[in-house]
Amino acid sequence: MDAIRVRGGTPLQGRIPIAGAKNACLALMPATLLTEEPLTLTNAPRLSDIRTMGLLLESLGAEVAALQDGRVLALASHTPTEPRADYEIVRRMRASVLVLGPLLARLGRAEVSLPGGCAIGARPVDLHQMAMERLGAELELRDGYLHARAPRGLRGAVVEFPVVSVGATENTLMAATLARGTTVIRNAAREPEIVDLAQCLRAMGARIEGEGTSEITIEGVHHLHGATHRVVPDRIELGTYMLAPAIAGGEVECLGGRLDLVAAFAEKLADAGVEVSETADGLSVRRTGDRVRAVDVQTAPFPGFPTDLQAQMMALMTTAEGTSQLEERIFENRFMHAPELGRMGARIDVQGGVATVTGVDRLKGAPVMATDLRASVSLILAALAAEGETVVRRVYHLDRGYERLEEKLGACGADIERIRE
Repeated sequence: MDAIRVRGGTPLQGRIPIAGAKNACLALMPATLLTEEPLTLTNAPRLSDIRTMGLLLESLGAEVAALQDGRVLALASHTPTEPRADYEIVRRMRASVLVLGPLLARLGRAEVSLPGGCAIGARPVDLHQMAMERLGAELELRDGYLHARAPRGLRGAVVEFPVVSVGATENTLMAATLARGTTVIRNAAREPEIVDLAQCLRAMGARIEGEGTSEITIEGVHHLHGATHRVVPDRIELGTYMLAPAIAGGEVECLGGRLDLVAAFAEKLADAGVEVSETADGLSVRRTGDRVRAVDVQTAPFPGFPTDLQAQMMALMTTAEGTSQLEERIFENRFMHAPELGRMGARIDVQGGVATVTGVDRLKGAPVMATDLRASVSLILAALAAEGETVVRRVYHLDRGYERLEEKLGACGADIERIRE
């Protein structure tokens, strides 16, 4: 099994290209099920989750080809032959549930296994189910599958979510494009990935207004056509690499980075003593002092501080001056990285949804184990500043969301390598 070995203490200097957004691409790919014409996605990230979604779409009868070293995805769903998203594929990745809306809209039926993904807390599909029922579908949970039918097609409706859900907003957005009449999504997610999906669907002929706000309006159309769309930069990868020089020292330019994607996160970095400046090619990041200052963080839906950057921010706070509190308000089980950081000398006290971090002068390298995707990269970031050698095991989590991380950090001077154990 692969592991990542890091020898810490080296300041970083260089440029890191930011890939297309994993979470955006995973929502864009199922949009191919809405049309018989080709859909081409450029700036696609080369990740195991993207390959898994490709396998799922192929199992549904779609054609998927990765071109230009995987940077371009050519998708086509001329005639979907199978409305069943099988457990053996869906269990690997929660985003698999995003085929539900497109299958119902195009075929009038779908069978989707309950999804898997990182073990970071309960993430039920009840909001997806509620939304499809509001659009006129009949759903039944049976034998671990959502069985959905809309034999007379979907119809427009008002879908108001009790809590913000990115996935449920995406599923509803796709389903509503082919529904009869007007659909209004209230308390919609506002994430850049939602905006990106809406822009792609609009390029395919959908009639959508209001993406990026809490209310989205969709006028259903009879059919969608093909399109070419460029995937938005990955704001979570961007934030992760912005933290690298903040933790290790030095200066890194994140190529393709956009401040509007990480505004709340960048504000916290500024409060901690990290300078973020816009360049012609992206964002440049450097720490202004020997150590950063402790800051408090509360995760929230966009445009708030992203839950997917909480673990990485905790890694930064482990060596900050002072004591910080990180409050996790999205998922209830997302501090599993805290004990592993503790093995490296971090002082972290977790009480319910709040982690109190008291900064130490220096972390010590240690063998640690990744528990989920973002936890894995938080351990690597901590290792960049730790004294001695750190080996991060179970990095198969890492490959779900970070493209060639060891190469990108290594190009900036980090002493990092992938090893087989």
